Amino acid sequence: MSHVEHLEHTGEMSYAQRLRLNRWGLWMFLVSESFMFSGLFAARFYLWGNTRPELDQNLGLALTSILLLSSFFMNRAETAISVGDRKEFLRSALITAGLGIAFLLGVVGLEWGLFLPEGPHIRPTDGAFGAVLYGMTGFHAFHVLTGVIFILIVWNLGRKGHFSPERYWAVEACAVYWHFVDLVWVFFYPALYLIGQVVS
Repeated sequence: MSHVEHLEHTGEMSYAQRLRLNRWGLWMFLVSESFMFSGLFAARFYLWGNTRPELDQNLGLALTSILLLSSFFMNRAETAISVGDRKEFLRSALITAGLGIAFLLGVVGLEWGLFLPEGPHIRPTDGAFGAVLYGMTGFHAFHVLTGVIFILIVWNLGRKGHFSPERYWAVEACAVYWHFVDLVWVFFYPALYLIGQVVS
């Protein structure tokens, strides 16, 4: 049994100490995630160079707006629970999850063409354009999906009264993760939709 486990088992570790360790663990996890996203980002410029496929600009802007708006509501949810406003926390968290689902439907249904009668404009097998587009959007969409699940779990716990202004670590962790995923898209959006000359 490690020293930390011993302290937790005997009750000698305070909530503040556990919170500090949890925060370190979360940030170390996000640093490791950033390496993976950075690899995809670098692959885009290595494989596409100063070119890009023709993508729906309105869709790209809409997806970005949805995620930025979701971050606003996630921040409202965290702020609300920190002052004991459970009603606002539940409302804002649910809106955040809904916006996350809207983003997923936009990527999978429209950018990937699953909801379009003519199918996708670019397929995963379409060389470097397809590989990078589906790699970047797919990996990011997976993180949005896990974020939505995380939010819904936290929302359900909040509905049952598990959080207080003094103890809401799960909400804080969820918010940090969600903002991280949104920040990644802030870099992915211009790399996919704005930078480079369009090649048909």
